Amino acid sequence: MTLAAPTELATAANEHLANISNTLIYSAMAVYTLAFFAYIAEWLFGSRSKVARTAAALTTTGKGKGAPAVTVKTAGGTAVLERPKVVVRSSAGSRDVPDGPGAHGGDEQGDLYGRIAISLTVLAFVVHLVGVIARAASVQRAPWGNMYEFNITFSTVAVGVYLTLLALKKNVRWLGLFLVTTVLLDLGIAVTVLYTASDQLVPALHSYWLYIHVSTAILCGAVFYVGAAGTLLYLFKDSYETKLENGGTPGRFATSFLERLPASSSLDKFAYRLNAAVFPLWTFTIIAGAIWAESAWGRYWGWDPKETWAFITWVAYACYLHARATAGWKGRKAAYLALIAFGCWLFNYYGVNIFVSGKHSYAGV
Repeated sequence: MTLAAPTELATAANEHLANISNTLIYSAMAVYTLAFFAYIAEWLFGSRSKVARTAAALTTTGKGKGAPAVTVKTAGGTAVLERPKVVVRSSAGSRDVPDGPGAHGGDEQGDLYGRIAISLTVLAFVVHLVGVIARAASVQRAPWGNMYEFNITFSTVAVGVYLTLLALKKNVRWLGLFLVTTVLLDLGIAVTVLYTASDQLVPALHSYWLYIHVSTAILCGAVFYVGAAGTLLYLFKDSYETKLENGGTPGRFATSFLERLPASSSLDKFAYRLNAAVFPLWTFTIIAGAIWAESAWGRYWGWDPKETWAFITWVAYACYLHARATAGWKGRKAAYLALIAFGCWLFNYYGVNIFVSGKHSYAGV
């Protein structure tokens, strides 16, 4: 009887952990798919409650909750009823409108499906996270050595950011459908196009800076993604409100969808606060990368494609934040800059890693 060598046993154990990780990632995708359909149901049932939402818009919760927003004036003994004014557009410093009711649209069954969707998202996140941890155990290092590992970690953190905002009682449930859809796409690309078998790191990546630099880059990307989603929806909602203000009639689908989102000013503030909060961390990410480069290659900066696009992304977000502080560049112009900045981050994430060769070519595809 021949006993297996310790190295062979360790290799077999690592392969087993890698298989467990793959199974968990596929399982997470299955649960995310269920969450996707639950979010769809929330939006569909919410679209049925337009009459209820219109009635709610014509009431006020001021002195009496649910009292009609109709005032009665007596002029020469005659009662005059004034129809309430419904404000349809908000712009900074001028008017304020309440946020929409959310994807459920005030419908109880829609709200039920929304809560089911959140529960499924939490379950998928846990399975997803355990899958990432199993991948790390299979290679005995941080799971960020190639694009496959980066993808599965990035999507985990993106969902984590969303769930954290929900736990903080932020009004972000409207983001669930878009988030789960893109996470499914991200994981689909990861397991088909970007999949790489478990392997050890190239020598340059053997450093504690891997944990510092790459972890902050992933967190920044996840927050930038959520901010970009808010910015994109802001542009749609702002156009919708503008059309209503100018007397236009948006399409039925646009009305049913957009009227349930937060007001454009709320979406604008949401995206700005996220981008502004994470920008210092992105600055630190670039600085940490430069320090790591000096340790690995003997120079702080060499205009490698990855370094160059990281800097371009930093400049783009700096321009966006500066534009927000400049009176003439608030609103849509600043939003376009935010989307351009996120586009730079995406190219740095996918384009540079896959299509451009350099010292950071660790895509593994």
